Amino acid sequence: MSNLYEQDFYGWTQEQVLLLRQGKLRQLDVENLVEEIESLGRQERRELVNRFIVLLHHLLKWEFQSERRSRSWEATIKIQRLDVAKLLEQNPSLRPYVSEAIGDAYLRAIVEVYGETGISVDKLPIECPYSFEQIGDDGFFPGNE
Repeated sequence: MSNLYEQDFYGWTQEQVLLLRQGKLRQLDVENLVEEIESLGRQERRELVNRFIVLLHHLLKWEFQSERRSRSWEATIKIQRLDVAKLLEQNPSLRPYVSEAIGDAYLRAIVEVYGETGISVDKLPIECPYSFEQIGDDGFFPGNE
């Protein structure tokens, strides 16, 4: 079975589904199934970090390039907030990982802000200046206080 896994992944997935539906558990490729299920979990964590990267990137631009604010930036912030909320609603066990995900995402967001805007990294906070509550708050736009 692992030969099919390496040669035709889609075919392997369909075979595993059929075996599961037929209750033929002893014929399953357990080793590769475990690996794939673990990979799915990691993918959800990466998706959370990716949503935070885009969201923090735009929150930083909103705050530190206030003269260039646009409806596009506002829309991106709102969409990412919706995406994060939906991801956490569908995967509540990701909630304990939120703080770590924000920390990971913030470092990437700083690099992206610098690359896009030229704002010196020294001018940006070393750690994320926004709490999770602020990041998810539809009414929070830094610099609008």
